[in-house]
Amino acid sequence: MTQKKWFWALMAPLASVIFSIGLTSLILLLKGASPFGTFKVLWDFGSQGSNLVSEVNQTVAYYLAGVAAAIGFKMLLFNIGIDGQYRLAVFFAAVVGAQVHLPPVLHVLLIMTTAVVVGALWASIAGYLKVKRNISEVISNIMLNTIASGLITYLLQPTRLGYNLPGSNNSQTPPVPKSGWLPSFHIAGGNLYSYIFVAIAIGALYWVLLNRSVFGFNLRATGMSFRAARASGINAPRMIFITMAISGGIAGLTGIGEMMGNTHNYSLSFPNGYALTGLALALIGRSSPIGIAFAAFFWSFLEGAAPALDLYGVPVEIVTVMQAIIIISTVVSYELVKRINLLQQQRLVGAAAVESTTKEAVK
Repeated sequence: MTQKKWFWALMAPLASVIFSIGLTSLILLLKGASPFGTFKVLWDFGSQGSNLVSEVNQTVAYYLAGVAAAIGFKMLLFNIGIDGQYRLAVFFAAVVGAQVHLPPVLHVLLIMTTAVVVGALWASIAGYLKVKRNISEVISNIMLNTIASGLITYLLQPTRLGYNLPGSNNSQTPPVPKSGWLPSFHIAGGNLYSYIFVAIAIGALYWVLLNRSVFGFNLRATGMSFRAARASGINAPRMIFITMAISGGIAGLTGIGEMMGNTHNYSLSFPNGYALTGLALALIGRSSPIGIAFAAFFWSFLEGAAPALDLYGVPVEIVTVMQAIIIISTVVSYELVKRINLLQQQRLVGAAAVESTTKEAVK
């Protein structure tokens, strides 16, 4: 039974990718482009050494966003505020990191701790509103994203916490001293951020938290049935608040790798869109740390290879279409797998009932 469960769990995302490739191929044929040639361009460009390293670095950021979304999923919470939490966390982490001079290890830990605390505090606002005022976390997080963007823009003014380089309108924070940098590994013509080890540690802690702790059991129980959890003595509102805060804390780490490994400051050019990407990756990876990792790399690979399509005469937007198809087909696939597993369980229960009835009749 366990082997069948794993088989269907693996088949669902695989079927989604295959269906996405097939439908994308049909779209390319209608446009007059060669599907084989298009996918070959994506593979050749994306698998180049330096591009591959860049994609792995992007995978780390996407992975953390996916884990942040996944822990919310376990509580049936949609943390669409990952964007605001991550941007605000990186901003204050960069400001704090630029103002102090500490030994390297302590400096790095201070920056990362600041990011976690800021992300958790910002997310806990939505958690508080959910618990105390029954306000949807989706609505409150959308509003908090806007507030975070406005707050950062205000604080980044040259007269406050930021400054502009000569001839540039891109406001940024002062640079973090070298003691607050993370080393990079020069591999295949690119610089691989050592922050990848932080992401691996977060993934391991996430698995342990969910599967080997009382908190994880309570979290999953509350997510399955809010009323049943309260009836069994679990403080469900408290679990919602803490889960949202933890999700925000992990979201706060999303952009730290880029800041400490590359830019060494925060500016308005930092990317956005991590909220929707994280939710999509958590969905595709079924909130599993390994599943999210594969989904994050596949996502990064497609985005990293997309610019090469312009040279082939294919719109870059075909990658976005492909990603959208994957998300939709994943939802459908998992629903089909859920129904198949339910039918199998019903058959097993029916077979066991028949066997029990037969034994009783023989007696």
